[in-house]
Amino acid sequence: MRTCVTPHRDFIFAIHKPSYTVRNLRDRTRCESLGVDPEMNRILNQKNYPEGDVNVAEADWIYEIANPFPFRGTTYIGKSWADRAAQNPDRIRLPEPPEVSLHSCFKEQRIDPAVIKALPRPLLLGLATTSTDPEDLIVLAQMSCRFEFDNDDQPRGLLYTDASGTRAVIGDFELFEAVANNTHLPDEYKIAMVIRPGAQGSSEIVGDYHGDDSTHIYEYLRRNSYIGGGHYAANMADDAIRYQAGELCGKDMEGLRYLYYQRSFTRLADELGIPVPERPLTGADLETMRLSILEHPGLANSIVDSTLWGWNFGFDFSSSGYRLHASHQQVHQQYALIPATVDVFRDGSGDTQTAGRPFSSGDMIDEVIAAYEQYMHSSFFNDYFHSIVENRRMDEHTDRKRSLVVWQDDHAILFVPKAQTSQWELQLMTRPDTNGTFVGNIIEAASPVRRSLDTGILMAQRALAGRGAKMVTSIEYSKRFSSTRSDHPLIYCFMPKLPHSPGAFSETQLRFINGHYPEDFASVCRESLTDRS
Repeated sequence: MRTCVTPHRDFIFAIHKPSYTVRNLRDRTRCESLGVDPEMNRILNQKNYPEGDVNVAEADWIYEIANPFPFRGTTYIGKSWADRAAQNPDRIRLPEPPEVSLHSCFKEQRIDPAVIKALPRPLLLGLATTSTDPEDLIVLAQMSCRFEFDNDDQPRGLLYTDASGTRAVIGDFELFEAVANNTHLPDEYKIAMVIRPGAQGSSEIVGDYHGDDSTHIYEYLRRNSYIGGGHYAANMADDAIRYQAGELCGKDMEGLRYLYYQRSFTRLADELGIPVPERPLTGADLETMRLSILEHPGLANSIVDSTLWGWNFGFDFSSSGYRLHASHQQVHQQYALIPATVDVFRDGSGDTQTAGRPFSSGDMIDEVIAAYEQYMHSSFFNDYFHSIVENRRMDEHTDRKRSLVVWQDDHAILFVPKAQTSQWELQLMTRPDTNGTFVGNIIEAASPVRRSLDTGILMAQRALAGRGAKMVTSIEYSKRFSSTRSDHPLIYCFMPKLPHSPGAFSETQLRFINGHYPEDFASVCRESLTDRS
């Protein structure tokens, strides 16, 4: 079985130590000048034209680590890169973006800043995503759409094409998106363009959360969703704007997750005929309802059978017109319940052939557990958990830090996976009890476990933000409600996008290239949390 987890409760990996000869089949040689050195001596490219065959006696070692989950491919770590990072782990960081102000630049050169309006569109898009000057961004915002202003020339809202309020007057949608998602745009413009309820469409607000004076969240219904039955989005409100993960507080995370729990529990309760209060649920209500659902004999045959939860944090847009991450910088989490069955049809036939089971990402985890039992005759996640806790470094430096754990408490553990699919991937997992039993979904998660998960998600985002991550995709792998397994934990994966990891040829083949050892990344993530405290 292709996994790095073993019944010995440790990780296995391969090391490539290349030594080889390449037959030289070149037909022509064309030595040319590359330039000159500081003493004006000419530099030629003759090294590119060797005589005879090429003998590579000792190339760089490459560590190959199968992902614990076979469906997520394999990770490759270049030893020379990773050794440099191990010597100076703090280099595992993205630099803060520089301050950019075209207004200041033009003023220094005595150029009228109005020239911004004449820039080619690719330069406008680049400025919209990189400028740190509100003056630049206000000009770009006013170029992208039309505003209604108050007597103090502050935006009150947008102009619309008709009285229905369904279509705003937006002249350049990409520029509109790019500038509206820049954290340095004044809040009044952000609110008018994308944050005030209704600015992005007519999705109904069907829930909200008021944590204190600084936390306010709306829950929107996305009717025409790719999930049968719709999905929901929990968005920070216009009086609690969050454009950076480092701005999130504990109450924000509590509220975002509360709306997820409340919606999931009430939908399941409605399906099972369990009474639901005609008001927002308290913490005690949530726990009472969760227990009623868990103990209900109809849960295994419910119309909905699993949860879907995800979070695309961060936004970027290239000057060539490619959106590089989520549709909106503002913090928003999405969630849904997945139906237990769906009608299946054959091509060319309008008749239902059979009932199928819609895809749930947690099913792939279930398949891993079953395959591991078959081939290894052991419990996959009990072995995986102990491998994480008892981890040893894969390099020869046994004197360096060996822990993969970033944060943990009695119910959950946040760690760096031995094989990272994103260069900075983190995972959060429920811990087994003394019998090796895991909480596998939010219905099985009592309030202390839910609090631990919420805290762990916040710790993951803070740790990644502390290293400079700007764009992070977070997903949940949950067990189906109808599953009788006790060895399937609830898992969250946090996968940042990095500037030099575009998701191209290698990643499409599920070959993930890393330049650090996982233990060193865990170490700097712990430092990020310490710095935050």
